[in-house]
Amino acid sequence: MFDISMQSLAAQLLVGLINGCFYAMLSMGLAIIFGLLNIINFAHGAQFMMAAFLAWIGFTQLPQLLGQHVQVNFWLALLVVPVLVAALGILLEKTLLKRLYQLDHLYGLLLTFGVSLVLEGLFRHYYGISGVSYEVPELLSGGIEFDFMYLPLYRAFVVVAALVICFVTWFLFEKTKLGALLRAGTENPSLLQAFGVNIPLMITLTYGFGVGLAGLAGVMAAPIMQINPLMGANLLNVVFAVVVIGGLGSIAGAVASGLLLGILEGLTKLLYPEASTVVVFVIMAVVLLTRPAGLFGKEK
Repeated sequence: MFDISMQSLAAQLLVGLINGCFYAMLSMGLAIIFGLLNIINFAHGAQFMMAAFLAWIGFTQLPQLLGQHVQVNFWLALLVVPVLVAALGILLEKTLLKRLYQLDHLYGLLLTFGVSLVLEGLFRHYYGISGVSYEVPELLSGGIEFDFMYLPLYRAFVVVAALVICFVTWFLFEKTKLGALLRAGTENPSLLQAFGVNIPLMITLTYGFGVGLAGLAGVMAAPIMQINPLMGANLLNVVFAVVVIGGLGSIAGAVASGLLLGILEGLTKLLYPEASTVVVFVIMAVVLLTRPAGLFGKEK
């Protein structure tokens, strides 16, 4: 029925896996923030976009302003930019979000949605909507030629790095004492504070960590995606669907659903391109009808 070559299948699987890696990293950050803070962070896409732009600014704009000796290459950006984006997220949490914890989830959603619109508007004003490109780091340029496909080294790096990041984050929150404290803090913060745990600091650092994951994904996406003010908003629609499918607050669900749905989306583009933009949302509708808590979520 379908005349598909091995090369086309391998290429689409790779594209789907790479998209799935970004879905997994972004949805994992959303799941952490919602699961531990009960905040629907609609600014996540804008923070992802901001990280990509900061990496590009450090590599192309700073040398023009301050000289070549201050150029921020990809590897330095991979370390510095997520921390900077996380710091800005912490500033947002300390100044605005902390005032909404006792209110309905809708207030946090509206606030973060407004923040995302402001950030997108600022970057659109200064850099337009056409987008800019970021060079692949020299160390990862080129690729490996297989019989059935050509594998770019940078894309292989993205897949491996994303899987490692996802596993380390899952292990940190699910298998360590720190993760147990964070989960306990969401269920009974008063009791945990009575034992001397600084709950406000824990909440702040958790939000910063979730935002930092978005920043890390943004830097990694810069050499692959066209950097523009709407890149995060376009991705966030799918990421929210991934979080719902995996189960709100479930880190394992976010990772597994992100990877699987990215691959499924890539295969759909090959088999039936017209459905590739809606297949994730169709699956979300089916999951909500059959298991409202999500595949990995806990039924209440």
